Amino acid sequence: MERHEFGLAVRRLRESTAPAAVGLPAGRRRVRGLRREELGELAGMSADYVRRLEQGRSHPSAGVVNAIARALRAGRADYERLCALAGYAAADGQVPNEVGPGAMRLLERFTGTPMFVADAAMNLVAVNSAFLALRHWHLTGDPWEWNIAWRTFCDPFSEFQQTAADATDHEAILVAQLRTAALRYPADVSLSALVDEMRSRSRAFDTLWRTPRPVAAYESSAAFTHPDAGAITLVGSLLAVPGDDLAALMLTAAPGSADAARLAEIVGDAGEPDVIRVGQSGPG
Repeated sequence: MERHEFGLAVRRLRESTAPAAVGLPAGRRRVRGLRREELGELAGMSADYVRRLEQGRSHPSAGVVNAIARALRAGRADYERLCALAGYAAADGQVPNEVGPGAMRLLERFTGTPMFVADAAMNLVAVNSAFLALRHWHLTGDPWEWNIAWRTFCDPFSEFQQTAADATDHEAILVAQLRTAALRYPADVSLSALVDEMRSRSRAFDTLWRTPRPVAAYESSAAFTHPDAGAITLVGSLLAVPGDDLAALMLTAAPGSADAARLAEIVGDAGEPDVIRVGQSGPG
């Protein structure tokens, strides 16, 4: 399965890489991106070997993974993913937490939608004013006060309530994200410390860490209790931000519902829309 997934990842990167981006003439092409022969030449291997890699018929060495990443001028997140799929640790192994332009555009353009951006270790790195308008995220002074997984398993919000089914989905998503991060960033000491502390503090987290549940969909529903507007039911949908290894979570209400009306009211009362970068002393 890992060979197959690695091959698919290489093929997607090859087909999405513009020839000009790697110093090759564009010309008239019948295929998207680079040809296998071109990738092979840039990476110092034969086109037949590239084909076998993409078909999952050969397992790459760490050197081959690095050569392919360099040839395709892969971004950090794509490089980390190739390493993980091939079973190797990335060169530096630290969780990135820089908010790139793509993530900033999401936060800036969906001003009426509560949204945050988190790094691979589930630390919030930026939020919009609509998210803060929910007034449920209270700071504690804890080293991991901005970490979603920590707050869910070890220091839950009283204003954030879920049904048993939604809580199960939410917890499974968080554990899956952290397990993937730990695989990609084995040298991140803070991430390892977070996981160890959570396993010690939360029996539920430790059980899920040892026996993770499959994730069917990266979304769950919750009721946010606002001090003025009362309970507002919102669905959180987790979206990947390619290239920066970040994720954005959007909180939306059912169109035309009373929840949508209450959400619009509290976001409007929050004043001018803004994007706030939040700091944390935890992983990343």
